[in-house]
Amino acid sequence: MKKFSVILLSFGLVLGFSFSAGDNAKASTKIISYKNCTALNKVYKGGVAKSSKVKNKGGKTHYKPYVSSALYSKNSHSDRDKDGIACER
Repeated sequence: MKKFSVILLSFGLVLGFSFSAGDNAKASTKIISYKNCTALNKVYKGGVAKSSKVKNKGGKTHYKPYVSSALYSKNSHSDRDKDGIACER
Protein backbone atom coordinates (compact mmCIF):
# COMPACT_ATOMS: atom_id res chain seq x y z
CA MET A 1 0.00 0.00 0.00
CA LYS A 2 2.87 2.37 0.83
CA LYS A 3 4.58 1.74 -2.53
CA PHE A 4 1.35 2.42 -4.38
CA SER A 5 0.88 5.72 -2.53
CA VAL A 6 4.45 6.82 -3.30
CA ILE A 7 4.10 5.93 -6.98
CA LEU A 8 0.76 7.71 -7.24
CA LEU A 9 2.11 10.83 -5.52
CA SER A 10 5.22 10.87 -7.74
CA PHE A 11 3.12 10.51 -10.88
CA GLY A 12 0.84 13.35 -9.76
CA LEU A 13 3.79 15.68 -9.11
CA VAL A 14 5.45 14.94 -12.45
CA LEU A 15 2.18 15.41 -14.30
CA GLY A 16 1.43 18.65 -12.47
CA PHE A 17 4.84 20.18 -13.20
CA SER A 18 4.75 19.20 -16.86
CA PHE A 19 1.46 21.04 -17.45
CA SER A 20 2.53 24.17 -15.59
CA ALA A 21 5.83 24.40 -17.50
CA GLY A 22 3.99 24.47 -20.84
CA ASP A 23 1.73 27.32 -19.74
CA ASN A 24 4.69 29.52 -18.81
CA ALA A 25 6.37 29.01 -22.18
CA LYS A 26 3.25 30.08 -24.07
CA ALA A 27 2.71 33.12 -21.88
CA SER A 28 6.25 34.45 -22.40
CA THR A 29 5.95 34.57 -26.22
CA LYS A 30 4.75 37.95 -27.48
CA ILE A 31 3.24 38.35 -30.92
CA ILE A 32 4.19 41.81 -32.20
CA SER A 33 3.10 43.56 -35.37
CA TYR A 34 6.16 45.37 -36.72
CA LYS A 35 5.86 48.67 -38.57
CA ASN A 36 8.16 47.66 -41.45
CA CYS A 37 10.75 45.09 -42.54
CA THR A 38 13.65 47.03 -41.06
CA ALA A 39 12.13 46.73 -37.58
CA LEU A 40 11.25 43.05 -38.07
CA ASN A 41 14.71 42.18 -39.41
CA LYS A 42 16.37 43.67 -36.33
CA VAL A 43 14.79 40.85 -34.32
CA TYR A 44 14.41 38.12 -36.99
CA LYS A 45 17.27 38.40 -39.53
CA GLY A 46 15.78 35.95 -42.01
CA GLY A 47 12.21 37.20 -41.70
CA VAL A 48 9.21 35.21 -40.50
CA ALA A 49 7.75 32.19 -42.28
CA LYS A 50 4.20 30.88 -42.03
CA SER A 51 5.36 27.25 -41.85
CA SER A 52 8.56 25.27 -42.29
CA LYS A 53 7.34 23.90 -45.63
CA VAL A 54 7.12 27.30 -47.34
CA LYS A 55 9.52 27.88 -50.26
CA ASN A 56 11.00 31.29 -51.09
CA LYS A 57 9.94 32.64 -54.51
CA GLY A 58 12.13 35.75 -54.45
CA GLY A 59 15.52 34.08 -55.04
CA LYS A 60 18.45 33.13 -52.84
CA THR A 61 18.41 34.35 -49.23
CA HIS A 62 21.26 34.75 -46.76
CA TYR A 63 19.40 33.83 -43.57
CA LYS A 64 16.93 31.14 -42.58
CA PRO A 65 13.52 32.56 -41.57
CA TYR A 66 12.00 32.12 -38.13
CA VAL A 67 8.89 29.90 -38.33
CA SER A 68 5.76 31.11 -36.53
CA SER A 69 2.28 31.07 -37.98
CA ALA A 70 0.92 33.57 -35.44
CA LEU A 71 3.80 36.01 -35.91
CA TYR A 72 3.50 35.72 -39.70
CA SER A 73 -0.23 36.46 -39.62
CA LYS A 74 0.43 39.65 -37.60
CA ASN A 75 3.08 40.75 -40.13
CA SER A 76 1.68 39.36 -43.38
CA HIS A 77 1.35 42.94 -44.68
CA SER A 78 5.15 42.87 -45.08
CA ASP A 79 5.12 39.84 -47.41
CA ARG A 80 5.42 41.59 -50.78
CA ASP A 81 5.67 38.49 -52.99
CA LYS A 82 3.01 36.53 -51.04
CA ASP A 83 5.19 33.42 -50.73
CA GLY A 84 4.52 32.83 -47.03
CA ILE A 85 7.71 34.50 -45.76
CA ALA A 86 7.53 38.08 -44.52
CA CYS A 87 10.66 40.26 -44.87
CA GLU A 88 12.99 37.50 -46.09
CA ARG A 89 16.67 38.44 -46.55
